[in-house]
Amino acid sequence: MKTGRIQHRMALIIRSSLIHAAGCYTTTPIRKGARVIEYTGHPLTKAEGDRVYDSSVVTYLFGLGDGSMVIDGHSMAMFINHSCRPNCETEEIDSHVWIKAIRNIAAGEEITYDYCLYDGGEDDALCNCGAEKCRGTMYSRAEMSRRAAGKSPVKPRARRHAEPRKARKKNPVRGRIAAAKRTEPQ
Repeated sequence: MKTGRIQHRMALIIRSSLIHAAGCYTTTPIRKGARVIEYTGHPLTKAEGDRVYDSSVVTYLFGLGDGSMVIDGHSMAMFINHSCRPNCETEEIDSHVWIKAIRNIAAGEEITYDYCLYDGGEDDALCNCGAEKCRGTMYSRAEMSRRAAGKSPVKPRARRHAEPRKARKKNPVRGRIAAAKRTEPQ
């Protein structure tokens, strides 16, 4: 439905980040609830992602649905860093992953979300967010509990190397998979 109004687009830029190398920043204010950017890229099966990035140090994979499919991120969204006190969250709608503001974000702020990583082998996935209540890892609370209990990964996979392979979500760090909150279409 056209209203005759010009659609305002957010201006996002990539620049140095104190969290991790480069980060994604907004140059305009963003209101709570707004979709900031879609996490886009080529869809792959988890097995294809593991194979393609088997020997890569860095990957940007984002898990979809039950984890059997991933998005191989190739857009500005792949530069959004993890934070234990994020200003955004991810939401999956019809196999699309959106980064959505969970509070008002001021111009100049770095865009962040909680990666909720899982499936990372022996890697600690150390967090560098600097939040007052940083949990010290980018793994989800459920994954941290699973590891503390000494349980095996939810979906074990074959390994050919000592280091873990990648598999899900916008994963700026190798061997880890992240998950989006799933929302049913309206």
